[in-house]
Amino acid sequence: MHEEHFRAVENLVHEWARAIDENRVEAIAELMLPKGRYTVRSRFNEDRGLPHALIDAQSAAQVRDRIKSMRLANIYEPQHMRHLISGVQIVGSRDGLLEVRSNFAVVRTLELEGDMKLFATGQARDLVDVSGERPLFHSRLLLIDSRAVETLLVIPL
Repeated sequence: MHEEHFRAVENLVHEWARAIDENRVEAIAELMLPKGRYTVRSRFNEDRGLPHALIDAQSAAQVRDRIKSMRLANIYEPQHMRHLISGVQIVGSRDGLLEVRSNFAVVRTLELEGDMKLFATGQARDLVDVSGERPLFHSRLLLIDSRAVETLLVIPL
């Protein structure tokens, strides 16, 4: 089922992570449909049906605005992210979109001090549109295992 799309969908998931890891964060908006949604929510809130999210961008344009703010206005210690992605699976389809699940762990390294910490772990629940020339995220819900993030979530996950 959906085997013809698996490799392209897997590459989409990995390209999102690689763009962030290589400090090409602006590129993630190009991996979304114009009306694509990017949400980061705690697993605690998701399990209880609570709508509060750490990030809830309801279009690629909102993601671009957030990244522009990150580059120009936010002040934070220089840092690098490294994503570890596993278990990418197409688990179903609905409304012409593929339902994709994957796991992630993000390690954050502070550039000046060299401190490394496991920053976030969780599951991505994606809806991917494969009707065009290349797959694009219709929605990307990142559920973090922790109820809170230790610091500001400036750089997208």
